[in-house]
Amino acid sequence: MPDKPLMHARDAVYGSEAKCFVTIDERRMNFMHFTNFEGKVTINKQQVPILGKVGFGSKAAGMSGTWTATAHFNQSHFRAIAEVYQRTGVMPYFEIQVTNEDRTATVGRQTVIFHDCLVTDDIVLAKFEAGDSLLTEDISGTFEYFSIPQKFEDLEGL
Repeated sequence: MPDKPLMHARDAVYGSEAKCFVTIDERRMNFMHFTNFEGKVTINKQQVPILGKVGFGSKAAGMSGTWTATAHFNQSHFRAIAEVYQRTGVMPYFEIQVTNEDRTATVGRQTVIFHDCLVTDDIVLAKFEAGDSLLTEDISGTFEYFSIPQKFEDLEGL
């Protein structure tokens, strides 16, 4: 046994155990269509000139949230959002909730909710590919804020 705390391999979280829900117009759906998802924030910064220093400091000056996903091409929910926008000029906002939990890890679960999401890039309306390939689509967008109602537990020895 080592004399310093180490992470156990079992505490690496297995990604296939995740759950994802998308809520559009108050309809909450188990979005098993996604095969991968990443939501992240970018911290905007400003350089701060400081008298008496050669270098600059940095100060946080807002943030922006983006998300990307790959999905099986077997759902029409995001195409329906584009259709609503085309017909009404109103782009529907929605919510994405992701929970990571691996029952073999001791860290428990983490749930992150991405609020006021928009699809902001391409929305594939139709596609096909001859052969034996499964159809997928890349979807991406923005979110205005996030919440983390469940956080991972600290590892032993932290």
